[in-house]
Amino acid sequence: MSNIIAIVGRPNVGKSTLFNRLTGERDAIVDPTSGVTRDRHYGRSDWNGTAFSVIDTGGIVTGSDDVFEEAIIRQVELAMDEADVILFMVDAKEGLSPLDEDVAHMIRRTPKKSFLVANKVDSGGRSADVAEFYALGFEKIFEISAINGSGTGDLLDEVVKELTADAPEELPDIPKVAFVGRPNVGKSSMINALLGDDRNIVTPIPGTTRDSIYTRYNSFGFDFLLVDTAGLRKKGKVSENIEFYSVMRSVRAIENSDICVLMLDATQGIESQDINIFSLAQKNHKGIVIVVNKWDLVEKGNNTHKDFEQVIKNKIAPFTDVPIIFTSVINKQRIHKTLEAVSQVHKARSQSIPTRKLMDDILPILQDNPPPAIKGKYVKVKYITQLKLAYPVFVFFCNMPQYVQEPYRRYVENRLRERYNFTGVPLEIYFRQK
Repeated sequence: MSNIIAIVGRPNVGKSTLFNRLTGERDAIVDPTSGVTRDRHYGRSDWNGTAFSVIDTGGIVTGSDDVFEEAIIRQVELAMDEADVILFMVDAKEGLSPLDEDVAHMIRRTPKKSFLVANKVDSGGRSADVAEFYALGFEKIFEISAINGSGTGDLLDEVVKELTADAPEELPDIPKVAFVGRPNVGKSSMINALLGDDRNIVTPIPGTTRDSIYTRYNSFGFDFLLVDTAGLRKKGKVSENIEFYSVMRSVRAIENSDICVLMLDATQGIESQDINIFSLAQKNHKGIVIVVNKWDLVEKGNNTHKDFEQVIKNKIAPFTDVPIIFTSVINKQRIHKTLEAVSQVHKARSQSIPTRKLMDDILPILQDNPPPAIKGKYVKVKYITQLKLAYPVFVFFCNMPQYVQEPYRRYVENRLRERYNFTGVPLEIYFRQK
């Protein structure tokens, strides 16, 4: 069960700075120009053992003030729909704004737990400026400085009280497969096509998380739980927030799955939003299968298929060892090939390679091709083992792990992929002091 915290508020109050502090990343672009957060940002974090996802909603629309206002309000609505906890940020330096009042009015109507967070309280003197925000009707104001971290610990102590601990779910121990992607690429049609052949193979599983609906698919030798995110709910005027919305919906589906089937629309190609969702699955160590749907609508030449595949691989590089299936769900073309690929990726992700085998197969390669010397220092790998986790993690014990650079890590990953089948599976590789 995943927990989601959404950071909302008008532009330039410090949402991205807080996002970076919570996730320990520098992914969000931090810039004093208002409305600079174009892509939605998602990260993982935890506090005192409680894990959660963080969504930085950003201010996205430029143009007239009322369009801007409308977009921010719509993002708050979407965040309130999807998040478990809402952090409503205001700027203590600039003081209360009418847009803060609009956002507060919306948040007060939601049953979701929300916290009013006054940012940029960098000095004792500014603490007095915070009092005016009590007019927004919140009992308590958390005073923080996102840039230096003061006050964030007290805030998180209260936030995690509202989150659910990860309770084990009563689900059969079979692979959970999420169909993810932008709206209207054919996710629901794919699930309906798979299930429609024989309705008696569908077993809805009760008592599961409120966000994802699990449906058991047990036919043609396959046994999976399909994670359906209940589709994109129809909302008026969501066009400019469609990306934000599909990431919000994808986060839980991805976290609650073992394998993600990323569906693309052949008529539109692979877009930045698809790459966001792909990265999301990769960061969460999920198996990945890419399905290019609506292939029947594309005019074919001699190398259309290969060229299309190459474009996808260029966009998702460096992790390109991923199965790509071309389908037409409407014509039921190659939909079972998708399940075969899912099955193979699950098998690859679950494999455990004995230490002895790693030492015999991989160690000699690394001894023949060690990392380049840095400042006259030579790295020698002595021992390799795979950790017992739900996804493949390899640890390479060596004398000076600090000198192993990114290109060499990639070299090692490629050797592992050549020797063992890890197609569709992100690998974690660590170099540690022996």
